[in-house]
Amino acid sequence: MSSKSGQPTIFLSYAHGDHAQAQRLAQALERAGFTVWWDALIEGGSRFAKSIDEALEAADAVLVLWSKRSVESDWVRDEAAQGRDRHRLVPLSLDGSLPPLGFRQYQTIDISGWRGRRDGPLLEAVQRAIATAVGRKAGPRPPATAPVTRRRALALGGGAAAALAGGGALIAWEATLFTPGAKARSIAVLPFKNLSGDAGQVYLSDGLTDEVRSALSRNAGLMVLASTSSNAASGLASDAKSIARKLDVGYLLEGSVQRSGDIVRVAASLTNGRTGFSEWSQQVERRLDNLFALENEIARTVSNALTVKMATDNPAPGGTRNATAYEAYLRGKSLYNLAKDEATDRQAKANYEIAISADPNFALAHAALSRSLSSIAAAYAQASELKGIYAQAIDEAQRATAIAPTLAEGHLALGYALFSGRLDPKGARPSYDKAYQYGRGNADIVLLCAAYMARTRRFQEARDAIDWALALDPLNPRTHRAAGTIAFASHRYADAITQGQRALDLNSKISNANASVGDSLMELGKLAEARAAYLKEPSAMFRLRGLAALEHRAGNQPAAERALSQLMSEVGDAAMYQQAEVMAQWGRADEAIAKLQHAREIGDSGLSLIATDPLLDPISKDERFVRLVKDLGFG
Repeated sequence: MSSKSGQPTIFLSYAHGDHAQAQRLAQALERAGFTVWWDALIEGGSRFAKSIDEALEAADAVLVLWSKRSVESDWVRDEAAQGRDRHRLVPLSLDGSLPPLGFRQYQTIDISGWRGRRDGPLLEAVQRAIATAVGRKAGPRPPATAPVTRRRALALGGGAAAALAGGGALIAWEATLFTPGAKARSIAVLPFKNLSGDAGQVYLSDGLTDEVRSALSRNAGLMVLASTSSNAASGLASDAKSIARKLDVGYLLEGSVQRSGDIVRVAASLTNGRTGFSEWSQQVERRLDNLFALENEIARTVSNALTVKMATDNPAPGGTRNATAYEAYLRGKSLYNLAKDEATDRQAKANYEIAISADPNFALAHAALSRSLSSIAAAYAQASELKGIYAQAIDEAQRATAIAPTLAEGHLALGYALFSGRLDPKGARPSYDKAYQYGRGNADIVLLCAAYMARTRRFQEARDAIDWALALDPLNPRTHRAAGTIAFASHRYADAITQGQRALDLNSKISNANASVGDSLMELGKLAEARAAYLKEPSAMFRLRGLAALEHRAGNQPAAERALSQLMSEVGDAAMYQQAEVMAQWGRADEAIAKLQHAREIGDSGLSLIATDPLLDPISKDERFVRLVKDLGFG
């Protein structure tokens, strides 16, 4: 079966951890005119065998991406075996890995050096291999000026229906770009305007914007720009085409919200970023208790307008039809997103508790309360309060996942509480993996999963995940800061500096970005530049820790002692882990390990860095340190 362009139809088989590379290859092949089938949602044991079998049988060629991960995957081996048995197998190697026994009689193309170029020799070699596998000559690449068509979801028959009912789908795309220069399948949801005449109702318009964006991000066929990057365009006095070009997206979704009592009027409009013209608009009135369903309705309608079917028609998981619960949840979310101070965080927590009291089965509220509790524990709680608060956070997250098993926010909250609160990296892994599986369209979820992957030494997966988060949220300084942290943990100091500087370009006051830059500069031996970076750091915890380590390296021990003394007096036990970093840098292994042990006793979340922190390298070979790392579950 060939695509409309006359090119073969491809089934792409890969391991879950290689998603980012698979996506780049799929997009490059789509742009070359191929139709590519790949499972953007269904993973591992949750795949639906009948759907997979039907897609494999219908495909002209089976591209298998071998890697260290996929050679261990039973699913990839099975899919490769079907391609081999049909004599339609095209094996590629993502990282130089050899295929497993039974598949080495086929010549494997090593694409580990491919960086995404559509006109490079490696991609041409792949296209020739596909042509050989299907028994035809490789056709020329379509000209750059060829007209583009929107993609459509291809029906897979009864097996696909079963997959859709389960919340996943195997989707085949036609090659497309919405807008020249824009990312494929991309849309930005701009902040909905508050037309209620009451500034106090902004939480409602902002909340509706976030939830519509979240519903759209469940569609694996769309690339939905995250809130920080989308909101960056809200203050631009520009036309739609200029905004789309600045955000590098194909479409814009705009809207307004007007409330009168319990009735909410919502208007939404979808604009083509290339033409600047509206392609769809709608205005509806709903009762407040029906807004959650409306968000999913808008997402489904927008997807249909773009001819990208939602992966499922099931409602978004974890919602409520209780007006009191929903309003309290939105108020809490608005306060939590401020990330202002302890008072607003505790007000957010109180609103989430009101939401749960009104509807005990409101899974999103349970997940939000869990994250709120973890944030309060990490930022404001006394050492004696930590275990109790994290225990409550774990309970709330478990309640969320019990009510809504596919709710990414619930799994993320549980993983975060287990990892940061109980320092249980192994116990947290299933939750983080499920959060990544169900929430891959949400940049905030992907970012936190990437950080977890890095801290548990899954560096390649972490880099793939943070690259995806950056694609979804390129204007978010937190995402660039996280990318810098991941680069630092894997000793890629130049990359860490670049990402830290990008975070500071976007927000010069963001905490722990200057210090992160300083850490990398110090590791590169650029002490004067590192000192300048540390002195710009607004957070006393990270500024003083950095200066204490740096001045020791510079041979200025009195200045180092002053910085450490100030760290201990100003921040106290909350900086126990940072004190351990200083002692390690000073070569005082006994004191460093004693402080790490104390940090463990008080539940210092800084210990989540222990296995990947270059600042602890001087004591990393000490038997006591190795034992502590293993005891914490990082070994």
